[in-house]
Formats: sequence, C-alpha cells, structure tokens
Amino acid sequence: MNGTKPDADGDSREALRGLPSVDRLAVAVARATLAERRAELLGGAEDEVDLVARANDRLVPSLRRVLNATGVVVHTNLGRAPLARAARAAVGRAARGYSNLELDLASGGRGSRHEHVERLLCELTGAEAALAVNNCAAAVLLCAAALAGGGRELVVSRGQLIEIGGGFRIPEIVVQAGARLVEVGTTNRTRLGDYRTAIGSQTGALMRAHASNFRTLGFVEQVEIEALCSLGVPVIDDVGSGVLADELELLADEPPVRRSVRAGAALVCFSGDKLLGGPQAGVIVGRREAIEAARVHPLARAVRIDKLSLAALEATLALYRDPELARREVPVLAMLTASEDELERRAQALAKAIGGEVVASTARVGGGALPLLELPGPVVALDGRGKGAEALAHALRNGEPPVIGRIQHGRLLLDPRTLSDEEAEEAARAVRAALE
Repeated sequence: MNGTKPDADGDSREALRGLPSVDRLAVAVARATLAERRAELLGGAEDEVDLVARANDRLVPSLRRVLNATGVVVHTNLGRAPLARAARAAVGRAARGYSNLELDLASGGRGSRHEHVERLLCELTGAEAALAVNNCAAAVLLCAAALAGGGRELVVSRGQLIEIGGGFRIPEIVVQAGARLVEVGTTNRTRLGDYRTAIGSQTGALMRAHASNFRTLGFVEQVEIEALCSLGVPVIDDVGSGVLADELELLADEPPVRRSVRAGAALVCFSGDKLLGGPQAGVIVGRREAIEAARVHPLARAVRIDKLSLAALEATLALYRDPELARREVPVLAMLTASEDELERRAQALAKAIGGEVVASTARVGGGALPLLELPGPVVALDGRGKGAEALAHALRNGEPPVIGRIQHGRLLLDPRTLSDEEAEEAARAVRAALE
C-alpha cells in the first residue's frame, strides 16, 4: 500500500469530465423542444405552452426512484421488490466494466451465464440443475415448449387455466409454446383420476399453475404436487412467488419451491422479484434432463436473463444461505416481518414531522402473492390542510423524490411498512414541501 486513496475518486472525476457542458446540453434540449413545438404548430396547434417547462421536463429521467408509502410490499407498478444492499452492490460491480458473463476463467473457453446462479439454486432448493431467464412468464413458456412443444399434449386442470396481471393467460402460453392443451377436471374440482385418464402416448407433461392473485373457496378440490408427480409423467410446476423462506409462518399459504423439488417435479418455475425479493427474473429448477431440454431449446436465447439482473439474483440467493440474514437484509422479507414496535415508532416519527394522525390500517403483500392476507399496522393520515387528499397526492407524486401513498375515506395515508427509516425522513421533507 502506498497510502493513496482508492481509485473511486479518480473514476468520479473521469465521469464528471465526460459530462457534456451546460451550454451544449442547453442547446441540445432547446433544439429538441423547439422542433417538437414547430411540428405541433405546423399540425394546427393553437394552444399556448410553456417552452421553458417543457425543456426542463426533458432533463428529468423518465425512470425515477420513488418512495413507496402505499403499504403494498411487492408493488408491480413501482418495480416490485426493492433490492438488498448486497444485490445493489453486485449490480454496480457488473455494470462498471466487462465481466465473465459467458467466460470460463479456469479454462479460458466459453462458459454459460446460468452457471453463476445454478450452484446456488441447487444448494438452496435441492434441485439437480437450474437456469434463469428474464421473467416467470418466459420461464413457463420455455418449460412448456421444452417438454410439450411440437404438438405434444400439455395436461392442465380447468381450475388453473388462469389469467393474471398483464393479460398472461395459461391457454395462450400453451399455444405459443407449440403444445396442445388438454383440459381436465372442472373449474372448482380436479382429482388425480382426471389426470390419469388424460395421460396418453402424446402427453408431453402435466402442468400445475399457481392461482397467484386470487383464491377459490368453498366446494373445491385440487391435486397436491406429490400425487401429481406420482403419475410417471413429467410435471411442470409454476409456483409463482418464489418462496425460499418457507420457515416463515406468514408465507405458509404460498407453495414453497423446495416442496415441489422434493416431490419430483421435472421443472419448477418462480419469479425472482416477488417473495424471493430479488430482480426481475424467471427461475427454473428441477431434474437435470428436463433443465437441459429447456437450456438447449431455441427459445432459451430469446428469453435469456441479462448480466445486471443475473448479478442481483446471485447476490440475493447468497443471502438465503443464512435464513436469518435473508430475513433482515432482503427488503421484502424485512417489510413483511416488521415488528409492531418498529412500525409504531416509524409512524409516530413521521406523524410528528408532518402533523399527521396515526391510525390503524392494513397493508398488502401485492404482486399476486397471498391475496387474502392482511397486514395490520399503523399508518399516518393527512387531510391535505385545505388542499384536499387528491391534490396533496398529486403534489407528492410530482415532487422530488416522488412519494406514492393511498387515499382512503378522503384522507391520504402513508404506510411506514414500505418505508425505511431514511425513506420516512425523505417522505416527511417531501410532504412539508408539498404543504407549503
């Protein structure tokens, strides 16, 4: 060591030197703004616009950090799971320069991007092999294509021909995968015998699809994964939310990944950015020959995961080696298991800072996970001080940073469950600015 500072300062200076001058940036923005307005006028526009405000808007990034005060932990519109510190650091390292994404450093030959997470996934789930793609919808598509494509039959219960967010429909996925859908059972009741009767020489796989954001109650029956795997046909199990913290009683109603692996499912699919608490990803674990079929399928390249998501996924999975560490460090798990004292303390501090009232309410898991679960806790209620709740919510959405709450019974509610202590302080400053 020569006593010099790390090169981070040098990197920062280099980055600053690389920024365009204020004059160059102003000219570029002005030209774009004027060109846009010129086109509007030529098109017949007669309204008056603030060109300076338009120019300023062009300087603001479209994708921005926001403060989630809604109480919805896995909020799809807000990017679902926030990343753990270790995952954020991993993304930074991967983004800084080149990486060994598909290079085997030991041999110098070409490697596989899946190797960066496969060992961890097998260790954590007990699977023989694993891979990751860009999201869970892609994982389901790839699995169906790999095991039942080419016109083979994919057997699915009628009660699981679901549609979830974004128009993701199981029947349409089956068609896109090149499989032939065979429906069994009824909407509310499907038995093991229904599957057994449907199995024939053209059957490629059986598929179980997690209900995700709804539940059927009452006179219902479904086949458990162990029984389904006993039929001697490959099973694709879409378990949805990616529960690896199955020691948490709170998550007991979501299907755990390890159970499906132990049962013998050929392929188990789940999301990286829901209850797993990592980046957007579709994770596939299961039997070696089935994983290999998915790995070599032509669709695998089209849906492959990128290096930044892969880095975040690896770092998130590593935290699960120590369940208690994962509970503390993975933000989704920390929010779900936050103590009453912690939430009350944060709510009282926020209320004191902004003049709000602490009232009882309920938060939600979100992201299609545990749709019936309510998470009781305190929230801070604001009436807007003459502005009204809607106007205050609008002002907060357009502040810096934007703060997103929820309106209930004419008041704006800010939920401390989805805010860290530091974020609660930021939210307080934003509220004070919006009320001025």
